[in-house]
Amino acid sequence: MLESTINKPGKIDWGVFLAMLSLITLGSAAVISSVSALPLAKHIIAAHLAAVPVALVSFFVFWRFNYQIFQDQWKFVYIFLMIFLSGVLILGVAAKGSRSWYNLGFLHIQPSEFARVGIILVLANFLDKYGSRIENFSTVIGAVLVCVPMYILLLLQPDFSAIVVSFPVVLLMLYAAGAKIFHLVSFLIWAFLSGALPVLWTLLRIKPQLTDNVFAAWLASLAVSPLQWLIFSVAVVLAAAAAIKLFPKLFIRIPSFYIIAMTLVLLSGFYTGLFVQHHMKVHQQKRLEVFLSPESDSRGAGYNLLQARIAIGSGGISGKGFTSGTQSRLGFVPERHTDFILAVVGESTGFIGMFFVIIMYIFIMQRVLKTAKTARDNFGYLVNCGIFSLFLVYFFVNYGMMLGFFPVTGVPLPLVSYGGSNLVATAMALGIAESVYARRNIL
Repeated sequence: MLESTINKPGKIDWGVFLAMLSLITLGSAAVISSVSALPLAKHIIAAHLAAVPVALVSFFVFWRFNYQIFQDQWKFVYIFLMIFLSGVLILGVAAKGSRSWYNLGFLHIQPSEFARVGIILVLANFLDKYGSRIENFSTVIGAVLVCVPMYILLLLQPDFSAIVVSFPVVLLMLYAAGAKIFHLVSFLIWAFLSGALPVLWTLLRIKPQLTDNVFAAWLASLAVSPLQWLIFSVAVVLAAAAAIKLFPKLFIRIPSFYIIAMTLVLLSGFYTGLFVQHHMKVHQQKRLEVFLSPESDSRGAGYNLLQARIAIGSGGISGKGFTSGTQSRLGFVPERHTDFILAVVGESTGFIGMFFVIIMYIFIMQRVLKTAKTARDNFGYLVNCGIFSLFLVYFFVNYGMMLGFFPVTGVPLPLVSYGGSNLVATAMALGIAESVYARRNIL
């Protein structure tokens, strides 16, 4: 029987709370330092500092809540999630080519930040309910279909960064639930093709000398020629049919199901890649170009990333201090309080500060994952696996972006970057994780 919605929980993991508080403190100092010279500095600082107590209260409120209420009331969570994301398309304000914010005067709310947490709760309920059939591909498809309405609403905004963060979380939760590796690899191949093909076509466009190669020239034409799309699709289908017929004669024992599945994955990945390629906005295309060749436009699209790297490098071992960082404080690093907050931390606190952020993140993830293993039920286990995955993806995307492994995606660094919605949503997620921790020994 479900316990009271709010009851007296067990002890809190104060290590997680102190790590969260440390990152919020460091992030607040970085935000204040980075925007001090901006015309709207007072507004930005006030908005950020106002979000801090709200985040801390959210953490303790969701710690007090019995996390199982989200499983019992998952339909209401899902409906609220859909209404919240749909409403911003009508009532939201347009900024930078997307409609992703509710403007309530002093308060701005970005629903996609809370959707990332909500979908973890909904998906955890689905996987717990159908966990006994997780080895069936239909169950994996069903789990993905649960998330599809959210992805459609995010695409309509559009908010691609939310999809970049949440889709790997879905795959990691499926892995934690016991899905077959083949099923997960199929989705990974689809996701890889969907992202890699636009990157490849962009590379061939900005470096036309590569198309001197016959194969490269064919790849380039594949992005723009409907005739080539048809030829490619027919060739893949014929190759699959030939494999199904010839493999048994060659004593190659690969079931026809796997061949058909891979054919569908390849074709769907190809056409998704085409969709992405032809629907990217100009600034998104520029981000890809910068990722592939940052020095090619050092005064334009590549300026942000190059200046961010200079700022991090100039910090040295111990940094210049929060009031002495010239690159970030004087505005050489654009979007420094949001997308490039790590550049501010690196310049101000140096290697020591960057290493501190890494240690705090690893500590939080380790504690959340350990709690998942000791959760009292499978739902709590899956919820904490999802929250762990969310932090893991945020961590790799942000540090990968600074190192040049990923293009600039506009993904904030939770607890550190400016952004009240992300800060409160992250604190909520950790509060839910602590609710699982507090009740892990209750029978």
